[in-house]
Amino acid sequence: MLDNLALGFSVATTPANLAFAFLGCLLGTLIGVLPGIGPVATMAMLLPITYSLSPVAALIMLAGIYYGSQYGGSTTAILLNLPGESSSVVTALDGHAMARDGRAGIALAVAAIGSFVAGSFGTLALAAFGPVLAGVAQKFGAPEYFSLMLFGLVCATLLAAGDFVKAIAMVIVGLLMGIVGTDVNSGASRLTFGATNLSEGIDFVIVALSFFGLAEVIGNLVQHGDQHGTVSKVGRLMPSAADLREAAPAMARGTILGSILGLLPGGGAVLSSFASYMFEKRISKTPERFGRGAIEGVAGPESANNAGAQTSFIPLLTLGIPSNAVMALMMGAMMIQGIAPGSAVMATNPTLFWGMVASMWIGNLMLLIINLPLVGLWVKLLSVPYRILYPCIVMFCCIGLYSLNTSSFDVYLASALSVIGYVLIRLGCEGAPLILGFILGPLLEENLRRSLVLSQGSPSIFIERPISATFLALILVMLALFLLPSARKQREEAFQE
Repeated sequence: MLDNLALGFSVATTPANLAFAFLGCLLGTLIGVLPGIGPVATMAMLLPITYSLSPVAALIMLAGIYYGSQYGGSTTAILLNLPGESSSVVTALDGHAMARDGRAGIALAVAAIGSFVAGSFGTLALAAFGPVLAGVAQKFGAPEYFSLMLFGLVCATLLAAGDFVKAIAMVIVGLLMGIVGTDVNSGASRLTFGATNLSEGIDFVIVALSFFGLAEVIGNLVQHGDQHGTVSKVGRLMPSAADLREAAPAMARGTILGSILGLLPGGGAVLSSFASYMFEKRISKTPERFGRGAIEGVAGPESANNAGAQTSFIPLLTLGIPSNAVMALMMGAMMIQGIAPGSAVMATNPTLFWGMVASMWIGNLMLLIINLPLVGLWVKLLSVPYRILYPCIVMFCCIGLYSLNTSSFDVYLASALSVIGYVLIRLGCEGAPLILGFILGPLLEENLRRSLVLSQGSPSIFIERPISATFLALILVMLALFLLPSARKQREEAFQE
């Protein structure tokens, strides 16, 4: 592993890759600070730019945006009680309470330290377990990949916030959008409605920008307007030894919990932070302190969301399965660059895999340096009115869309889909299951067809292969458990809390 890490650092420390890592971290912090602009929307907007970058540079920058947003989101959550990123919602509960007590600087420092420690651990987990999973994945054939992808979609649907039926509906919509175009086997047009511009399918960038960029802009303009909160004073940044002793166990527990949940389909930073907060509150001898300035309520979730953000790269880079919407965008970026995500990445392109691993640790160190000294600057950015900020975002989205194929049809299609996306948001439908269905749909179809060709049309191949049968059995177990009233009630209570 040491030789591989040395290779990774030799790739990540080139001037160009260091610059893109810094740019990604800076943009990630910025969009984490600004409420209403999450990493998914930002990465979707920047996907057209990645066409002109090398694969390593493009993925390093996009990864920096993702874990950088986890750092930046805690700043406004603590100082303004306004989470800049969804995974920072629980940080606001105790972080802002600490700020009201004059301990905002300590909360920010604990969040940054916990994020760095957890991010470093998550990177080491990626380096240690990535090759092991990649070795297992090499034994997978078409039936195993089909069952694994189906298992991932089911998990993502069950773990999606909100109504289960709506999550299923969004997955189905994503699957249908993914098969639009000309069938490569039969040559027949599918769901094009006679539009020649759709003969090659809907571009991934168009879907990502519509549902996570333009639709989010519409929703945030309607919801937030030009509201701004009152910024709390930062105060001293250095936590005392007593503060660190109190926060350290929560950091350790959050790191381990986040690292595990980041591996699950549908997991990642958001699920990790919520789970960590609930866990810390459950095991605490004084749970009444939570919500009133408990330092564990900041240290645990912030460590968990960064650990989850790092380890969510493991199933993508080793199995080719995106565990959440951000990883689906990363997968889309890899496919744009002509790279097939999965176990072959480590064998055929080791500089890409290990370069990304090394850049994650470097990025976490950059973020520790960027965030604490520049707290005042990030807070001042909140004075930018939304009515100025969002038109600029729309303009960049339209430029990026037109640059894809120099086609105005792409802009019109994205505009129509963004309106549909906004309506779905208003109806309480999440975009994450849709984008996962859109990405995995064509891959599911391809592996299903390959499996049936191998078995001469017999579906029994899926239960005759042990690994495939195991995934199918897990799907049935999860669905059976979910059908139990007690399980559905616990799921609803967890999301409500």
